[in-house]
Amino acid sequence: MPTRYFLRLPDTAHARGGDPELAFRSQSAEGMATELQEALRSDALFQRWRARQDDPDGVDPTLGATDPGASVQGSQHDLHVELVATTSLSGNLLKQRLRWLAGSGWELRDVTAA
Repeated sequence: MPTRYFLRLPDTAHARGGDPELAFRSQSAEGMATELQEALRSDALFQRWRARQDDPDGVDPTLGATDPGASVQGSQHDLHVELVATTSLSGNLLKQRLRWLAGSGWELRDVTAA
């Protein structure tokens, strides 16, 4: 059953993960929504992260789970961005992808059934 996550990026300039190879590249709400949606729908971001680990073969493959039906909408509000992600992935996997993309520059505002 899908869940809807309401997210806020208070300052998009600082919503970047610690590894530039994994972090958001976009500046716009729409671009960030597209990048997060791709991170939920495919395992490309996970594979880039996995390749950078000391023992890539030792990484739990379930961390790379995907949801081909995931969707993310983004909107700009003054200086912050709001994202609404709808996915059947667990909250832990969503948070993992957000940490890679945005570091600690995001906030979970609400969670509802989709």
